[in-house]
Formats: sequence, structure tokens, C-alpha cells
Amino acid sequence: DWNKIVEHPFTDALAAGTIGQDAMRTYLIQDHRFLDNFVVLLASMVAHAPSLKDRIPGCQFLALITGKENTYFERSLEALGVSEEESKAAPMQECTQGFLDLMMEASSSGKLHKMLSVLVVAEWSYLSWGTRVSGSRAKDLPFWCGEWIDLHCGDYFESVIGYLRGLLDAEGRRMTEEEASEAQDMFSRAVRLEVSFFDHAWALHK
Repeated sequence: DWNKIVEHPFTDALAAGTIGQDAMRTYLIQDHRFLDNFVVLLASMVAHAPSLKDRIPGCQFLALITGKENTYFERSLEALGVSEEESKAAPMQECTQGFLDLMMEASSSGKLHKMLSVLVVAEWSYLSWGTRVSGSRAKDLPFWCGEWIDLHCGDYFESVIGYLRGLLDAEGRRMTEEEASEAQDMFSRAVRLEVSFFDHAWALHK
């Protein structure tokens, strides 16, 4: 399932600039809905991290999510002709609601390994596809394609994934068998939801 995210045809069409605008509108409307719960999840992870040193990179990433990434959504939806009212009125996809619920389940659990498992899937999978397509993307992409790729590749984003994976690896060395099973369950559920999310948007492109 991991490769279904990384090599999804939606990401290839995004990098080629051929993704249909209906598909992109739906994708961005739904993805923007993740932002609030993602902020809660990331902030909860920061609060449960073992030390200040472990918290600082998470805080810095939180600033990017609530700043540059949030304004990307706002500018892109406006450029694609989606008003705030239309965005709010759009039906909630089942996979979107599923991921929202998973993020809140992890953040409210009080268990760092659960939070990190979901965060690692959400961010590492995007780094993987973003890095894969970045070198072959078309010139003169619409900014809603090009900037989305830029947000998910490059040295800084690689450092974020290294940070999250490092924390999860450190937790892994301390986990009980039960905790390891919980982490694996959260990771697997997150992967399946990511695949469903891309599949739904891609169906609109076709």
C-alpha cells in the first residue's frame, strides 16, 4: 500500500500539470480540512516529546503548517474559483473523515508512539512522492501544483521526516509488545486512508 501512495497517478498528473481542476479543487478542499486536526496532533506530539531538544523541531514545523502551508491552501482555492462558503459546504469524504478521526484518536490517546505513527505516515509518504516527482515536473506549472510539490520535498522537509522518524525509532526501542502492536495498527490504518484519499481525487480526474 505504501507504493500506491508514492507512485499514485494523481501525483504524476500533478507534476505534469495535467491534473483536472475539478480533481484538484476536491483534493485541496478535503486536504485543507485536515489542517486543524493535524495541528492538534502535532502540538500533542510536541507536548509529549521527552525533552526540549525533541520539541523544538516540532514547534518549528508547526509554524510552517500554520503559516506557509495554510496560506497556500487559501491562495490555491481562491485561484481555482472556490469560495470559503463553497469549501465549507462541500460534502465530507469518508476517507477524509476517517483520517480526521484517526488524528484525533492518536492525539487524545496520550501515547507518543500512536501520535508519531500517524505523523510519520502523513509526512514521510508525502516526502516520498514529492521527491520522486520533483526532478521530472513540467516547467511553468500552475502555482497550486508547483508549490504543493515544493512544500513536500527538499532539505528542510527531509529534516522534518528525519526528526519524526528518529523520535519514532527511539520510542520503538522502549515499546512493549502491546505498544508496538498499537503503533503498527495506527501506521497501517493511516496508509490505507492516504491511498483512499488519492484514489477519490483521481477518480474525479478521469
